[in-house]
Amino acid sequence: MKITGIEVIPFGVTVDRHGLGEPLPGHRIVQTLTRVVTDESAEGYCFGGHFHGDQDGLLAGEQALVAKFIGPLLAGQDPFDREYIWQELWAGKLPENVVSVVDMALWDLAGRVTGLPVHKLLGGARSRVKAYASGANSLGQPGEYAAHALECKRQGHRAYKIHNAIYWDPGTRQFAPPRPSHVDWDIETCRAVREAVGTDFTLMYDPWGTYNFDDALKVGRELERLGFYWYEQPMPEHLVSSYVRLAQELSIPICSPEILEGGPYTRAEWITRRASDISRIDVLRGGITGAMKTVALCEAFGMRCELHMSGFGNLQVLGATSEDVCEYYERGLLAPGVDYDATPPYLIAPCDPLGPDGFVSVPTAPGLGYQIDWAYIEEHRLPEAEVEPVAPLHPR
Repeated sequence: MKITGIEVIPFGVTVDRHGLGEPLPGHRIVQTLTRVVTDESAEGYCFGGHFHGDQDGLLAGEQALVAKFIGPLLAGQDPFDREYIWQELWAGKLPENVVSVVDMALWDLAGRVTGLPVHKLLGGARSRVKAYASGANSLGQPGEYAAHALECKRQGHRAYKIHNAIYWDPGTRQFAPPRPSHVDWDIETCRAVREAVGTDFTLMYDPWGTYNFDDALKVGRELERLGFYWYEQPMPEHLVSSYVRLAQELSIPICSPEILEGGPYTRAEWITRRASDISRIDVLRGGITGAMKTVALCEAFGMRCELHMSGFGNLQVLGATSEDVCEYYERGLLAPGVDYDATPPYLIAPCDPLGPDGFVSVPTAPGLGYQIDWAYIEEHRLPEAEVEPVAPLHPR
């Protein structure tokens, strides 16, 4: 079997999202489906690839890079040579999310050919994963965060993560620069949520890298007092030395790096420098291949590796890992006025419905687990990104 090309199909979708302090119902986005095609009619697919998990499509330039550069580059290659392809694309200094989408489509193809979900191909470890409700940024003032956390608890979540206000001032309820941070509001939010949900409910906090060291230390001390489970990406992640200092100062586990480029290679540097207590990765930072490398690295060092973001690819990785290394699935982003549980119109079944015990089941359909509504995609298809094709770099 040989790859004959890679196609990116853009199509329009109307979704509910949360903006700065308020819901955005009926928000129009471009979703993409990346399709790897072979000479034996076997295909593999990957939705999304930009922003949050598989919920947002590749940008126009990224679409063109996949279809017009990587497609010709991989033409004639065996689609089962995923490690070779991963190394070849990684060495090309291509954007991590673009490499990741291709890698996931190849894993999906392998699962569809064998009739197995990806987590079984990887070596299945579990069929269900503990989930936490991941709230959107800038939900409102402290009482509004507390009310949302309580609603998530009522729905069956047993853990909740707070994202702070960013590009939004909770006091004025208006747009604001991300620095200086609204540290006093953030602390009050954490206090209000803890008081609302009680001491027997797991809480995490993620200020999305907006703090300087002094802010991070001040908030971290309060999180320790409130009994939060972890403290995620408090500062910009290029400040590795500052993370080393923070991890030494605080007893609450620091969960980072989250979005720093470099995949498993960056995480190795953080582990050896003891810059965090829990590492973090997702399938848009090196694909399933890169995520599994990172998980193995963390396990070898006796360190947890929590998966960032929701989506089919992350769930498949979690299904192939043990709970003592990768404990939680990030379910979200959730917000008042956003119907997260609605099945996307391009799918027949949703990704991650929450069970009554706070667990999410790993999809069992072949490949990544997509059940695709092709009629919807064709009906809402958009023009492909225009770019000059690139000739193959070497003959096959």
